[in-house]
Amino acid sequence: MAAQEHHLTVPRTARYVTLGPNHHDLEEVWFVCHGYGQLAEQFLQQFDALDDGSRLIVAPEALSRFYLEGTGGQVGASWMTKVDRLREIDDYVAYLDALYTHVFERIDRDAVRVVVFGFSQGGATAARWVSRGAVHAEHLVLWAAMVPDELRSREGFRRLRALDLTLVHGRTDTDLKPLLAEQRTHLEAHGITAHFVGFDGGHRLDRETLAAVATCTKQGGTAT
Repeated sequence: MAAQEHHLTVPRTARYVTLGPNHHDLEEVWFVCHGYGQLAEQFLQQFDALDDGSRLIVAPEALSRFYLEGTGGQVGASWMTKVDRLREIDDYVAYLDALYTHVFERIDRDAVRVVVFGFSQGGATAARWVSRGAVHAEHLVLWAAMVPDELRSREGFRRLRALDLTLVHGRTDTDLKPLLAEQRTHLEAHGITAHFVGFDGGHRLDRETLAAVATCTKQGGTAT
């Protein structure tokens, strides 16, 4: 008899890290999703320049941790793999929805702008969450990432049209650069205005560019 696959939903403890105050004077709340093999705390350190007293930055950590080399040493996390990928996507969308609800138990959602930010693998995570989850965001920033192919649907595009969309890339990011023109053409063909921002560098965050993007999100616009 062939093996049969089953699924069981279980409770799970997730970790997230925050930077910035948690009070009534906030103007923005950022949810920032790290890339493959990263951890939330280290990733959040790159956002320290954005901690100006008016912004709360929330970094969820992906649920699947692993040793980056061998069976010891440095640990990273992944949002998903190709194995049972649709279930893993459902799981992290539900996780991020729960985190969103948790954060706004203490903060007046109507008093702030929400920015969802994703780097590399976390960019696909952020885009899927915005398109499929309960989050309401004013701005989506995909850094070193593209809109996933499966979101190219009527519902996915409806969600993307309802917010500001910024795609940031390093000009020497050889994996991403060939895809940018096709991404721009496809989004424009479906009536989505995306703002593309480049910086001198590769597959990494750039603090100066990040600060420029953050200034524009607070003003309700986009970096150029």
